[in-house]
Order: sequence, then C-alpha cells, then structure tokens
Amino acid sequence: MQKALSLYELNSLVKEVLEISMPEEYWVEAELSEVRENRGHCYMELIEKDEQSHTAVAKASAKCWRNVWSTLSTHFMRVTGQSLHAGMKLLLRVYPQFHEAYGFSWIVSDIDPTFTMGDMARKRQEIIRRLKEEGVFDLNKELSIPMFVKHIAVISSSTAAGYGDFLNQLKDNAYGFAFEPQLFDAVMQGEGVEASIISALNAINAEADRFDVVVIIRGGGATSDLSGFDTLLLAENIANFPLPVITGIGHDRDESILDMVSHTSVKTPTAAAAFLIDRLQRVDEQIDECKRVVVRAVTRKMEAERLRLGRISSNIPMLFSLVRTREEALLDSLHQRIATLAHAYFSANSQHLQTLWLRLLPLAEHRLMHENHRIELLAEKAIALDPSMLLQRGYSMTLHNGKVVKDAAQLHCGDKIKTRLAKGVIESVVE
Repeated sequence: MQKALSLYELNSLVKEVLEISMPEEYWVEAELSEVRENRGHCYMELIEKDEQSHTAVAKASAKCWRNVWSTLSTHFMRVTGQSLHAGMKLLLRVYPQFHEAYGFSWIVSDIDPTFTMGDMARKRQEIIRRLKEEGVFDLNKELSIPMFVKHIAVISSSTAAGYGDFLNQLKDNAYGFAFEPQLFDAVMQGEGVEASIISALNAINAEADRFDVVVIIRGGGATSDLSGFDTLLLAENIANFPLPVITGIGHDRDESILDMVSHTSVKTPTAAAAFLIDRLQRVDEQIDECKRVVVRAVTRKMEAERLRLGRISSNIPMLFSLVRTREEALLDSLHQRIATLAHAYFSANSQHLQTLWLRLLPLAEHRLMHENHRIELLAEKAIALDPSMLLQRGYSMTLHNGKVVKDAAQLHCGDKIKTRLAKGVIESVVE
C-alpha cells in the first residue's frame, strides 16, 4: 500500500505543480460578484455567467496585495470615474497562487480600466436604447415646471456638503425669495444608490401634490462613484415620475443616464439652486412687465374717461340745481317727521322706566341686607375655626417639614419635629 501524504505535503505538491506548469501571468475577462478591502488589500470574487441563462458557469477568488492595489485603485478611479463594485466587468492580469494553509487564488497584478470603460459604455447605450423603445426617455422633460416653484422635494444625503451648499444658496438668494425644501434622505454613492433613491421617490410620490419639483443632488467630482446613477430601474422611475426632476449630482465627466432622463440637468447642487432662483427671478421680471403694461393701459383708459366726464360735467350744474331743490324739500319733510316720532317715543318710555326703577330699588336694598348678614355669619365661623384660637385653649400642633402631622405612622426615628403652642415652639427628635 502506498504511503499516505499529509494534507500539507499534498498542498505543497499542488503548489509546486502550479508554479512549474503555470509560471506566466494571464489576462482574463470576468465580472465582479463581490469586492472588499481589508488592511489595504483588495479581495474579489470573480464570476462568469452564461449569456443566455445568466447562470454562473465559473467562479474564482482573487486578491490584490496592498503594494499593488494602492496604485491600481487610484489609476482605475481616475480613468473610469468609479471604484470597483459588484456587477462591473473587468479585464485583469493575474497569476495563480496556491498556499498550503489558505488554498488557491488568483493574484491580480494589473487591471485595464479601458476595458471597463467600454463595457460601461455598452451598458449605458443598452439602457438608453431600452428607454427609447419604451417611449419614456423624454417623458419627464415633457412636464412643465410650475411658474412659482416654492415647495421642493430634495433627495440627497443629509451629511453631504452639496446639500448644505444647496440650502445656503436658496436661503441667501439676492432677491429674498422664500423656498421650502424638504429632505428625503438617501444613499448617494455605492451599491445602495438605486434602491435608496427609488425609496425616496416613492415617499415623495405618496404626497406629490405637496411639491412643485424634485431635486436630486450630491457633491463630488470626476473621481466619484456614479455607477448607481446609470441603472435601468432608476432611469425608468425618474422618466415616469409625475413631477419635474432636476439633477445636480456634482460631476465633471459625461452626464449620467439619470441626467439624461431628468427634466433639467445641471452640474452641481449650487447650480441646481441657482436654476430655481433664476427661474423665479425671470417670473418676477415678467410680473413687473405685466404690471407696467397694466399701468399704461389703465392710464390711457383713465385719460379717456376723464375727457368723457369733462363733457358730461358741463351739463351737470343745471340738472343738479333742480335735483338739489327737490331733495332738500324731501329731507326737510323727513326731518320733521322723525323729530315728532322721536319725541312721542321718548315721552311714552320715560314713564315706563320710572316705574321699573321704583320697583327695583326695594328689591336691591333687601338683597344687600341679606348678603351682609350672611357675610357676618361666615366671618364668625372663620374666627371660630382659626387654629390660633385652638392653641389658646391649650391644644398644640406638631409639624414635620412644615406640614401638620396627623398620623404618628408618618414619622420615623430621627425625624425632627416642631410642636407649636399658644406661646412658643418646641423642637424635638423622634426616637
């Protein structure tokens, strides 16, 4: 029987075979299913899927050590504008490594960012094609932004500097316009962007009649991870949204699909605020112009009416003299009638008021005497209940913490009490 190998010996044999049979490095195309960093090293899970069924046909683990990863990650982000994330297609240069204790993995020595850029471009074009086929690509652009935009639903991270810049720009606008933004907090970078923004959109849609527009903002530059803004599901939600969507997600590279399907796209959060302010300023200027038009029209109308009244007024003196004579006679007649009726009314009611006064006077005096007697009885009763009167009779009051002791069970050993007599106070301690 052949002698058995230990696991370490077997793994060492595999390592030797790999080093001898596969000494070179290889370029390989693969999709990232998982990526994470730990202590400066990058750990990846690679996958290849069947193009028809999208089921996995191959999987492997890969590592990029810290001394290589620090350079590769910076170069990759600078070229692509994104960091590595799940679902990304990569072209990697790798070599095999088998460790006796940790097993097999591919070691990454290089990543070609231009391959990923091409794959990203293909995905973007496919999403754009799908949106146009569905007839929704320009749907949000067909909405009209209200003339007076005041209530703004803002989708952003509450901690983002861009959100603060947006609020400050609106608040400190030179025209004194008052805006009412409401934040719907969302993740604005990484893998959670799509789900988080869609969740915020659903919350806004539930009360869409409260808002005029939606603004999606975040700070950042060309090195920011914008992959979450280039997804079909998010683009469909934006394109079909019932309110105009304005984006200012702060980047310098080509616009994202989110920018393409939104109503209006600007580069930065402050530019989004400036867009709303400038739009309201243009409306204000239109209102001022309308005011001037109205004033000119009214002025012309008033001048025409002044001339017409001038012509009419020339006929008034004669007509007014006749009307005045007739109306003055009528007023004199009415004055006489009113004076006669008023005199008769006051005479009749004066006697009635005198009768009522004579009847009320005795009743009021009787009531006052009754109430005075009752007050005297209450005063005597109050004097009888005065605690000081009880003390004069030889009684005493025991106080603890300023309150009268009514039950000995209220006191405990060591409590200080005061006994109040008719003359003086005795202090004591309960034993």
